[in-house]
Amino acid sequence: MEIKNIDAKQLQAMFIAGATALDEKKQMVNEMNVFPVPDGDTGTNMSLTIMSAAKEVEAVETVTYTSVVKAAANGSLRGARGNSGVILSQLVRGFSKGIMEADENGEVVDTVVLANAFQKGVDTAYKAVMKPKEGTILTVAREIAIKALEMSLETSDIKVFIQNVLKHGYETLNKTPDMLPVLKEAGVVDAGGQGLLCILEGAARVVIENLQIEIKKPSVKRNEEAFAALKSFNTEDITFGYCTEFIASRQDEAHFDEDTFKAYLESIGDSIVVVADEEYVKVHVHTDNPGLALQKALEIGALHNIKIENMREQHSSIFTEVDEKSDEPRQALGVVSIAAGSGIAEIMTSLGATQVIEGGQTMNPSTEDILEAIKACHAEKVIVLPNNKNIILAADQAATIEEDTKVYVLPTTTMPQGIAAMIAKDCGSPDDMEALLDEMKEAVSTVQTAQITIAVRDTTLEGESIIEGEYLGMLEGRIVVHNKDLKETFNELLKKMKEDAEVITIYYGEGITEEVAKGYKEDAEAIFEDADIELYDGKQPVYYFMISAE
Repeated sequence: MEIKNIDAKQLQAMFIAGATALDEKKQMVNEMNVFPVPDGDTGTNMSLTIMSAAKEVEAVETVTYTSVVKAAANGSLRGARGNSGVILSQLVRGFSKGIMEADENGEVVDTVVLANAFQKGVDTAYKAVMKPKEGTILTVAREIAIKALEMSLETSDIKVFIQNVLKHGYETLNKTPDMLPVLKEAGVVDAGGQGLLCILEGAARVVIENLQIEIKKPSVKRNEEAFAALKSFNTEDITFGYCTEFIASRQDEAHFDEDTFKAYLESIGDSIVVVADEEYVKVHVHTDNPGLALQKALEIGALHNIKIENMREQHSSIFTEVDEKSDEPRQALGVVSIAAGSGIAEIMTSLGATQVIEGGQTMNPSTEDILEAIKACHAEKVIVLPNNKNIILAADQAATIEEDTKVYVLPTTTMPQGIAAMIAKDCGSPDDMEALLDEMKEAVSTVQTAQITIAVRDTTLEGESIIEGEYLGMLEGRIVVHNKDLKETFNELLKKMKEDAEVITIYYGEGITEEVAKGYKEDAEAIFEDADIELYDGKQPVYYFMISAE
């Protein structure tokens, strides 16, 4: 049977079905990533973005064309993560404009309206990217829009229209390796284009297969109501007052028994998590007697990373800070910095960052996360340091959305660049932002960054075959060393850094002890005999070492 148009409820179901389809296939899309680094993968970022849109769409009370697409645009815009997620959010935003314009004119969503909406999506997304590359999600989206326009002139049957558009989309996707040499070398198609087609294919099932989507109305309190409920919460109702976390190094003679240890913790607290391997025992417990938990853990071995927080005081301070901040005049300048690892976060805070978002390579913060941090600065002007190339577009998008604060995004791509920018910030004044930003940019330009991580997939890059599990030494984002030995990777990487560096700073990550890190520092001192070598515990995930040369 010929279908001439899509109604608002079907459109609502299509957004949800498309998001679900990508969420189910995100790992497959992740595996298409060319770069073998464990980063904010394309499938994950696109899935989180479109799922944010679907959540808003599902919550729509009065279902109309406009209400559905406005919810989708808002949800994707604020939930966008990573470059691929931001581009996807712009495609959704432009598509939504096309549908809203048709709705204002009293039109139904037919093949012509869909074709126009696809084109508006492509136009909006291209404007968001300064240097679009062929062979990416943008190419696939553009070709889909061209085919949609062609089919809208040939047929009014939505099913025929969608089937032909999808077919052409996959034909274009299969050509992306011919457009982008790095894809051809790795033997994959573009991950972003694949993610987009997963969404469209899922959405198409609502029309082509009459897929029924259950719309679950979430019972969500308004923020003000939820905040008031939390504020009225009696802290005496918190059963155990101290959130206690630590790691114990296992001694062979300790004869650690996990069940017995857990039973003891249950006798003094709740919310217990115990994770043990052959070397360490990681513990989380809520208790009124953290000393007892620590004393018991000493039977296992030496304690590390001890953190004890008074939950009752934390609860009260939330509202004290909010009430006080609302009455205070806004400060002249705030800084939002992304930081991978609690050690890096502490450094950023000590250098004067107003708000620090813990995230980075594997945890790309959303546009909404950055927006909330900007607002929390309570400042007239805010500088955002993304410190990762995959976060810059989300930061730019947050700057565009924010209306009450003037936001400046300094496009730092590494944590050492962000730290250099923070040090330089004190050399200028918020009264002359142009001069201040120039000072910070100049400081960033003097920093050379190297990083060591591990390959999470086999691939071929620049003629080099990289094997999963190899250590990867990267200099300014390019892989310049790869082998199975971490120490050798470290030393070879340092030898490729600028020889005349006066200061070498080493940030060691999770899994590297201070004692081990000092050994690596000694190697750096031997390679850079005339430079000052500084060592910091960055506690960053993913990267065993981050190294800067200045």
